[in-house]
Amino acid sequence: MDSSHPQEQHAETRLVTSGRDTKAQKGFVNPPVFHGSTVLYPTAEDLHAHRGEFTYGRHGSPTTKAFQETLMALEGPQCAGVGIVPSGLSAISTTLLSVLKAGDHILVVDNVYRPTRNFCNGMLTRYGVETTYFDPLIGAGIDKLFKPNTRAVLVEAPGSQSFEMPDIRVIADVAHGRGALVIDDNTWATPLYHRSLEQGVDISMQAATKYIGGHSDIMFGTISANAKAWPMIAEGIRLLGVCAGPDDVFLALRGLRTLSVRLAQHHRSGLEMARWLAARPEVARVLHPGLETDPGHAIWKRDFSGASGLFSIVLKPAPQKAVDTMLNTLKLFGMGFSWGGFESLAIPFDCDAYRTATKWAPGGPTLRLHIGLESTDDLKADLDRGFAALKAAM
Repeated sequence: MDSSHPQEQHAETRLVTSGRDTKAQKGFVNPPVFHGSTVLYPTAEDLHAHRGEFTYGRHGSPTTKAFQETLMALEGPQCAGVGIVPSGLSAISTTLLSVLKAGDHILVVDNVYRPTRNFCNGMLTRYGVETTYFDPLIGAGIDKLFKPNTRAVLVEAPGSQSFEMPDIRVIADVAHGRGALVIDDNTWATPLYHRSLEQGVDISMQAATKYIGGHSDIMFGTISANAKAWPMIAEGIRLLGVCAGPDDVFLALRGLRTLSVRLAQHHRSGLEMARWLAARPEVARVLHPGLETDPGHAIWKRDFSGASGLFSIVLKPAPQKAVDTMLNTLKLFGMGFSWGGFESLAIPFDCDAYRTATKWAPGGPTLRLHIGLESTDDLKADLDRGFAALKAAM
């Protein structure tokens, strides 16, 4: 390995060194936060030619450039560009509006992030785009769902509630054979643990609010694309006028620098907690592709180099009141609709109301857990208290 060439360096090194220009930054390690909209031109000739590295605040700054270069280095050589948007949902909506038009058809995995489904069923339907949802485990059988106007396939691996693992490689082969783009919501693993652009994905989206931010204090989204798809994404971002605030860009860049050490801890703690929960008498099943017993484990082992701290559990049958008592007893696990920060979270969920291509019948109440950076011994003790409260309330 030639460690002097950025693409030959390990991911941990690229995260630390990419996008840094200490000479331009007057010796400081980090680029400053550029608060600005107007960029001045030295001459009329420069103005007419739009001559300059930066032309307007919405189009980028030294801070956004540093972030984009760092994420591109992490995504790998297939990445032709990175778009920055103000939230994960904005990454999804911007991507879909950039690649679809009236009369198109899109295939969307049934375990997709619910706001993605809402966007497809709402705005895309009003704009004349048809959506068909498919079983996450469909594999090559997805070929039967294509129509002459199928423009794209959207996957989420794994789904961030029920954690089925689509076979992206197989789906991408079929989609590309049909002339369709493949879009991946890669928030769960990030490109550190899943370089989906290397596996046939054309556009990889992330809610950088989660692990890239890492501290539950920003809203941020990213769109990474290969050479085929990047011109569409770049045009969509420009025409829609989306951009992220400079402070969030700075914090996201700071988060990228420490992503490898944080995600490694989430990986270790998440698997430890998942195995501990699988042995609990109150738990019927753990939904985590990193477990050897999970149906998606073989795909995860083939395509992923690690796991995050997010997974779900199916409890043995219990009334909702008892589950709520358990949740109210927990002290270290907060209740909140996000994940990827340093804190542990627990929320109940039920996919049944909005799954359409598959039946959601887990056999008991379901909880989604995010394992944060606390001691796993303390987290186990917290859940012990919660399970005791669950039993007492039955």
